Amino acid sequence: MIRIGCTTFSEHGRLVDRKSSKLFEYARYFPIVELDTTYHFLPKEKDVRNWLTQVPDNFRFVLKVHQSITTQGALPEGMTLEESLQRFKEAIAPMVEAGKLFCLLAQFPNQFKCTKQHVAYLGQVRNWFPEYPLAIELRDQSWYQPAVYSSMIDFMKERQLSLVVVDQPKRLSTTIPLDLTVTNPAFALCRLHGRNDSGWTATGPEAKNLRTLYRYNEKEINELSTAVRSVAEHAQETAVIFNNNAGRDAADNARAMISQLQLNYEALNPNQLALF
Repeated sequence: MIRIGCTTFSEHGRLVDRKSSKLFEYARYFPIVELDTTYHFLPKEKDVRNWLTQVPDNFRFVLKVHQSITTQGALPEGMTLEESLQRFKEAIAPMVEAGKLFCLLAQFPNQFKCTKQHVAYLGQVRNWFPEYPLAIELRDQSWYQPAVYSSMIDFMKERQLSLVVVDQPKRLSTTIPLDLTVTNPAFALCRLHGRNDSGWTATGPEAKNLRTLYRYNEKEINELSTAVRSVAEHAQETAVIFNNNAGRDAADNARAMISQLQLNYEALNPNQLALF
């Protein structure tokens, strides 16, 4: 099955003709969402349970692991690593038990290069989440160099890590290729960030708003749809997440791909509540 959705559920106001959208509204259109709140803050079990009440049975979540796990931030104040991991696992347990966790996502920064130390660290991340579906996004091209690529792929396969299929700007020497290799036949995750060459490397307070400021055109959606079909041939479950939302284009592009792939999600939330 191919599930297509977006990052966050609240930033797609075009779906409901408002500035923001709620999860139960988002779930009228898409069967999956990626949440990055768990990257910034440890989730609370009550919030996770609340999310579950707003989505249908076939809905799935991609949850980012905390930034401290991906070397991009400090541990939550006053916590050890072990305490942080335990708190996270306890909070998401209702989602796991309900079968609504598609995967955990560990997104590593450009600075996380292919070194022996970092390879060992990826193995440690797997050890921290041994029983969870875990996707790894690598953003530095050193991981994709011919001298190490085959070994990197074997490493992912041996540990049942799903290497994220990433679409990034194409004209920069620092970005990674669109690699359709599936390293875990149980599931594949594709993340589409847009192709804003100048915005991708922006710095300063507006960097976040520029990095994913991009709208895929029809030709690009068609090409990416073909790529997704190829990925889905090698995975039992495939998720596609549009992250090109600085200009609020993700939902439109996601719906365009759903149409292009002729997908029909029958069990989404109803558009209106029944009167009786």
